[in-house]
Amino acid sequence: MHSLVFNLKEMPEFAYGEVKSLEVKERSIHELLLEMSNVSFQGRALGEAYRVLIEMFRDPDNTIFLGLAGSMSTAGMWKIIKWLIEERYVDVVVSTGAIISEDIYEAMGFKYYKVNPCIDDEMLLKHKYDRFYDTVANELHYREMELLIREFVETLSSDKIYSTPEFLYEFGKYLDERKIDSIVSAAYRAKVPVFSPALVDSAYGMALLLAYRMGKKITIDMVKDFHQLVEIGKRSKKLSAIYIGGGVPKDYVNLMTVAQTLIAEYEENIHDYYKGFEYIVQFTTDMPQWGGLSGATLEEAVSWGKVAPFAKKRTVHVDATIALPIVAHGLIVGNIKRENPKDLIGVLLN
Repeated sequence: MHSLVFNLKEMPEFAYGEVKSLEVKERSIHELLLEMSNVSFQGRALGEAYRVLIEMFRDPDNTIFLGLAGSMSTAGMWKIIKWLIEERYVDVVVSTGAIISEDIYEAMGFKYYKVNPCIDDEMLLKHKYDRFYDTVANELHYREMELLIREFVETLSSDKIYSTPEFLYEFGKYLDERKIDSIVSAAYRAKVPVFSPALVDSAYGMALLLAYRMGKKITIDMVKDFHQLVEIGKRSKKLSAIYIGGGVPKDYVNLMTVAQTLIAEYEENIHDYYKGFEYIVQFTTDMPQWGGLSGATLEEAVSWGKVAPFAKKRTVHVDATIALPIVAHGLIVGNIKRENPKDLIGVLLN
């Protein structure tokens, strides 16, 4: 008879590491996240994404873009986003209009309230409360936030054509002078440009419309907007991105890389030029088979030249209200600092 001999220590060549079961013990959240990269499923994804973020922040040649989608401010996440900006983990923010307006509601002193998502919405309409799944806001207070934005709009010159980061830089200054501490006021202080490619799809749209109907016509040029984003990309040695959700902000940032390929081809006669993201992480609950991520998963993005083939990348299929607090606290406990943040506001203001 022949006995079988197994080499239990030999890892197969197609594997890239061992699964290591977690033990229950005292450890920091930073240490836990690092160890979670050795488990499976979305626990591993979160741990590996955290490791990618650490490498991203420690690479001194990086320009880091933060894409923001979803109802993050109403969900209590806006102060974490503000902290990421203030600590200069990111160089550029690209956000929905909702996230960078609905934080102002709370910064003005108004409150969001917890409710059961099965609440009677007709009753909420009667009492003037707007619902965001399991959270409500007072409609009259929400209008005060919109009126604050309108008051700002009325201070602007109608002769100037703005991009969204120029508009939001001025608004950040306006809020900062009034001690309203929000995402855009923090970005103003930190000199981090904030783009919002669908700005009017939010309280900003209501405020701009009210001002427009009163004769204050402000022009926001989205081609100028995209040009400025592309110029930031062209002047950057390396590109990295963090996506909270997906949607327009993610695609807007991704298209910046495609635009650089087209410029090289048609203006500089340089063929097959690609400058994709070298570090990239996404936290999302979407899946490609439903269409929301189609053509834009981090893997598919390699085929477009948006993400470099050698990039360090990880998608985590998780609610951002779970991932953001855990990752942020891991960074602060682990004393992870950003190397060489970029000053890009001059690209816009010159």
